[in-house]
Amino acid sequence: MKINIPSHLSDVALVAELTSLAGRERGATAQLIAHLAEFDARRLYLGAGFPSLFAYCTAVLRLSEAEAYNRIEAARVAKKFPLIFDRLAEGSLNITTVRLLASHLTPDNHVALLAATSGKSRRAVEELLARHFPRPDVASSIRKLPAPRPMPPPPIPAGRMPAASTTPAGIPLTEPTPPVPAPPAPATRRPVVAPLAPDRYEIRFTADAETCEMLRLAQDMLRHAIPTGDPAATIKRALRFLLEELARKKFAATKRPRASRGPAPGSRYVAAKVRRAIWIRDYGRCAYVAKSGHRCSSRSFVEFHHLDPYGVGGEATIDRMELRCRAHNNYEAELFYGRQQPTRSGRSSPTRPMAAGGP
Repeated sequence: MKINIPSHLSDVALVAELTSLAGRERGATAQLIAHLAEFDARRLYLGAGFPSLFAYCTAVLRLSEAEAYNRIEAARVAKKFPLIFDRLAEGSLNITTVRLLASHLTPDNHVALLAATSGKSRRAVEELLARHFPRPDVASSIRKLPAPRPMPPPPIPAGRMPAASTTPAGIPLTEPTPPVPAPPAPATRRPVVAPLAPDRYEIRFTADAETCEMLRLAQDMLRHAIPTGDPAATIKRALRFLLEELARKKFAATKRPRASRGPAPGSRYVAAKVRRAIWIRDYGRCAYVAKSGHRCSSRSFVEFHHLDPYGVGGEATIDRMELRCRAHNNYEAELFYGRQQPTRSGRSSPTRPMAAGGP
């Protein structure tokens, strides 16, 4: 099957076609899971010469191991609660959500639980499950990870001995032993942030020796306030100070704001009182709103954005500025100034001007 890139489609047609394809994929996935459930119930993989449905899915259906595992688990729980098939087809549930719910669904609660998790993200579903099925706190632990084992030196081929020589003093010398390859770097572990119960989270990450030492030093210095040395309480206190410092530097947050005349007309400088007011009004996150009404939720790389581009005289005032994440700030700049294209000299130049807001 040859796949062509749809570069001929207009923006509106591309969005419509993408939405249609996603809907058809959801329907096909729901049908696949329904067929897997029946295939599993009849154990047809045994007659095909495979010891398990997982082996059949990876070998015959050419699913990846993760795809096979997720779909098999979804198929088995959906076989018990067929309502899941419809929710998967319409997109109100996805396979990840079904996997999270699998161990909690019962004949008595499945209708209400499926409705409560409809259309929610993985994080929201985890929060909901933590409220309804709370788990106990995990014990605090700071431990050193085991060091990787060094690789053994390569073996000497049979029948070959190190060649010997002697120095003028008669001291025998042998060929130097080949250098032992450096052990591979330990695999990076993904941090864990998982809700356990309402207002309780398990947070797990790997830190270097310096960070561990700073944490232990902070624990010792805070024994008067946190006698147990609880790492969670220590980190919470440190983060509170860090956030106050970042808010002071990025948004001029202060408990005692001073009077300010504001920036001079035409100045690019954003006054401290303007930054404070914008940050509070926009809740510290990107304020870009799409035509559909969806607002960007990003709080990373947030920048101050001129609703009237500075290049055409936009002023740095509270009512004419908003917060934007870097991606949307650059996007609106491209709408106004045109997309930057590299020139022969390596510099960028706009391709076309467009009438729209920008920085």
